[in-house]
Amino acid sequence: MSLAPRLDIRQTQSLVMTPQLQQAIKLLALSNLEVETFIGEALEANPLLEISPQEPDRPADAGEGAPEDPRRTHLETSPVDQLVGEGRAADDRPLDIDAGAIDADRDTGDGARAEGSGSDWSSAGTGGGEAPDIDERGDFAETLAEHLHAQIGIVAKDDRALFLARWLIDQLDEAGYITVPLREVADNLGVALVEVEEALVLVQSLDPTGVGARDLGECLALQAREADRYDPCMATLLDNLDLIGRGDLARLKRMCRVDDEDFADMLAELRGYDPRPGLRFGDGPAGAVVPDVLISPGEEGGWDIALNQETLPRLIVNRSYYVEMRGACVAKDAKAWLGEKLADANWLVKALDQRQKTILKVAAEIVKQQDGFFRHGVSHLKPLTLRAVAEAIEMHESTVSRVTSNKYLHCERGTFELKYFFTSGVASADGDGAVSAEAVKAAIRQLIDAEDPKKILSDDTLVDLLKEKGFDLARRTVAKYREAIGIGSSVQRRRQKKLAAVR
Repeated sequence: MSLAPRLDIRQTQSLVMTPQLQQAIKLLALSNLEVETFIGEALEANPLLEISPQEPDRPADAGEGAPEDPRRTHLETSPVDQLVGEGRAADDRPLDIDAGAIDADRDTGDGARAEGSGSDWSSAGTGGGEAPDIDERGDFAETLAEHLHAQIGIVAKDDRALFLARWLIDQLDEAGYITVPLREVADNLGVALVEVEEALVLVQSLDPTGVGARDLGECLALQAREADRYDPCMATLLDNLDLIGRGDLARLKRMCRVDDEDFADMLAELRGYDPRPGLRFGDGPAGAVVPDVLISPGEEGGWDIALNQETLPRLIVNRSYYVEMRGACVAKDAKAWLGEKLADANWLVKALDQRQKTILKVAAEIVKQQDGFFRHGVSHLKPLTLRAVAEAIEMHESTVSRVTSNKYLHCERGTFELKYFFTSGVASADGDGAVSAEAVKAAIRQLIDAEDPKKILSDDTLVDLLKEKGFDLARRTVAKYREAIGIGSSVQRRRQKKLAAVR
């Protein structure tokens, strides 16, 4: 074997990430508002770009096979209908990047991501995870005080108690603790101490459990009572939390008078409690959600799907200005610079056009797959993954992941993130396919809303009732879904409804 240096010629194939291709990929993952900002920067940097003063029938520099309006399409929900974009010329098809060759950070929509991620331009999705519930969506992030004020009117027995409870809610810190001494509150408001204490009990009965506590021990004790685990042993443990901090567990175990197994269970239970329940909520209003895709019923059936034109300006290339500048250019460097700006402008207009068609194509398939949701509501939401949509429209999963990231869809039922429509599936009781986890949550909420205050439904009872509706779930799964939609346990609901009945 020769060790001498030599030259070899080899032929290989690879996908080169040009700056233009990286720009197209980034544009695909941006929301309309982010694209608007990007366009503003491009207008400042390129004199050949300008915003179209009117809506043309077709975009500038688009291919010959482009539709009349690349930001709007109509979807018929019949299985034999063809999706928008089929049969186009190769240069006019929606943007699709096979990230298998260039991107290891792929989102399958099944809750798992490929290893080896790390590309800072890629868009990681969460399609397989559980999206927030419909009721949790809104234009503003709810603060802890707003969340508590919305509940206190139900449990307060009279206006005086309601006033005191609301005053205490406004004194809570961001973690949910009351830091003002109750004696000071009573003196400042000119009421009896017992009235303030009763108002505090009302606040402590609200969700999330643990708010209104005066110290860590009381916060954890409230959660232990909620879980029906507050026995004398647990009370002793919570009264001596300082021993846990000092690591003197042997002494604490002797004080609780339990064996090693019970003591380990108590510590595990304690670790499951939230020492700062107020931090689950925001501390102020968040920015308004502006939809990127608009869905409306078609006049003759089906759905009209369009991009939100209010947040998506149309770019064109000013060719007359280019010709004028070209004639005035004498230096070779100036001509080269002008040619580069023209190429950049043409590429950006084409990339934005491809982005629009890709978003429309993905949105059309989502609407087609979730037609039942748009017609009948969340109970008809079907399990859906990025892979299923990608295979249906013959695109790569990473492309669908980028399209559905940071994008919102508005329909008659409200505004939803596109990721919301990718939900995990739950096996049905009759074995006939699967149902969406969101549909299960809706069924749980419906059962609990209709429960008799004198006969609160336990999780085991919910399991039986859901099985009658066609949902085959374990008790632990029911409890997880119940907590996910913000509904307390049977103990908490019984206490709240008793207080409401007394009022």
